[in-house]
Amino acid sequence: MLEVREVTKSYDGRAVVNRVTFSVEPGEVFALLGPNGAGKTTLIRMITDILRPDTGAILLDGHPVKVGGRAPIAYLPEERGLYRRSRVVDVLRYYGELKGLGPAPALAAANRLLDRVELAGWADKQVQMLSKGMQQKVQLCTALIGEPRLLILDEPFSGLDPLNVQLFEQIIHELRAAGTTVLLSTHQMDKVEQVCDRALMINRGQMVLYGRVADLRRQYADHAVIVHGTGVVDGVPGVRSVEAMNGGHKLTLAADATAEAVLRVLLDRGLKLESFAIATLPLEDIFVKVVREGLGLDRGASGPPTVDTPIGGGAR
Repeated sequence: MLEVREVTKSYDGRAVVNRVTFSVEPGEVFALLGPNGAGKTTLIRMITDILRPDTGAILLDGHPVKVGGRAPIAYLPEERGLYRRSRVVDVLRYYGELKGLGPAPALAAANRLLDRVELAGWADKQVQMLSKGMQQKVQLCTALIGEPRLLILDEPFSGLDPLNVQLFEQIIHELRAAGTTVLLSTHQMDKVEQVCDRALMINRGQMVLYGRVADLRRQYADHAVIVHGTGVVDGVPGVRSVEAMNGGHKLTLAADATAEAVLRVLLDRGLKLESFAIATLPLEDIFVKVVREGLGLDRGASGPPTVDTPIGGGAR
C-alpha cells in the first residue's frame, strides 16, 4: 500500500533521512523505530506530504502521495492539539466534516467513536475539562474519524495508564482485522512485539534494521534454548553452558549444535519436558545494541558493526 523509495531529506547539508527504502503492506501494523533525532518525524512528515523529499519517491497505492483533498491517510502526531473550549463531540464532528463527511454522518461517527473509547458520557463537555489521558483518546478519535486506510500513530501510548494502553492495543487489533494499515512509531518495544508485524529501524537517518519482528529477534538470538521440565539438563553434547533462568534453564549451544539434536538427547535421557523454545532477545535489547554500535560504543577493533545492512526485507 505504501512504498518509500530511496528517500532523502537534508537540512544545512546534513542528511536527516538518507536513502531510506521500505514498503508497508495492506492491513499490516508496521513499526517505525529509532532513537531520538534519528529522522522518524521527518520521514512521517514526508509520508503525509507535510514535507517533500529532496530525492526519491513516496507512493500510496502506486501513485505519488498527495494529501490535499480527501486522501485516505490520518496522522496522530506526538504533539497533541485540540480546541480546548469546544465540546468534545463538536471537535470530532468538525474533523469528520473536514474529511468529507456530511454533518449528520460526522455526528454519528463522532458518537460511535466516543462510545468505543469509553467517553460517551463526556460528549457535551468542553475538552479542557478532560484529563490528559482522556484528551489523548479524543485525539485518537480525530484520526480515526473518516475511516482512513492508512493510519499513522506517533507515540500513541505515551502518558496512558495500563487500562487505556490496553484499549489502544485492542483498537489497533480491530483496525488490522478490518483491513486498515497502521504505521506505528513508538519507543515502547514491548508494544511493538505485541502488535506489529514488521519493523524498520533508522539511526542517524539511515536504515539499520528491516524485517519481520520475529525474524529480527531470531537474527540477534545467541544460539541458545530455554528448557522447562523435570530432570537433568547438564552434560548434554553440544551444550556449552547451562544457566538457571525463570524456573527453567538456558542452554547455550556450541556453534555446530542444533536445537533439534539437543532436544532429542534431553528426551532420550528421560527429561519430563514442559516447554522448549529458541531463546530470543527482547526487541528493546536489540534496539539498545544497534544504537550503541551505531554510536561506536560497542565496536571492537575489527571495524564497524555488520548491523548497518538491512535484513529480512521481504514483503509479508
